[in-house]
Amino acid sequence: MNMVDLILRVCLAAQPNNCRDEHLLFESRGSLFQCMILAPAEIAKWSAEHPALKIIRWKCATPDGSQRI
Repeated sequence: MNMVDLILRVCLAAQPNNCRDEHLLFESRGSLFQCMILAPAEIAKWSAEHPALKIIRWKCATPDGSQRI
């Protein structure tokens, strides 16, 4: 199964200088370009589940194998 890594740069809404990366792994539906098309829906869902965090940037990447599924 091919996976894609959606990497979100998130910061605490109350402390905008306190940031970290979050990795969302999901099944690839083709290419990284396809990830770019599908990512906004995944980002909206994740954001609704984490209201204290603000997403400041995101990107799609091929997983490097260090993340756990």
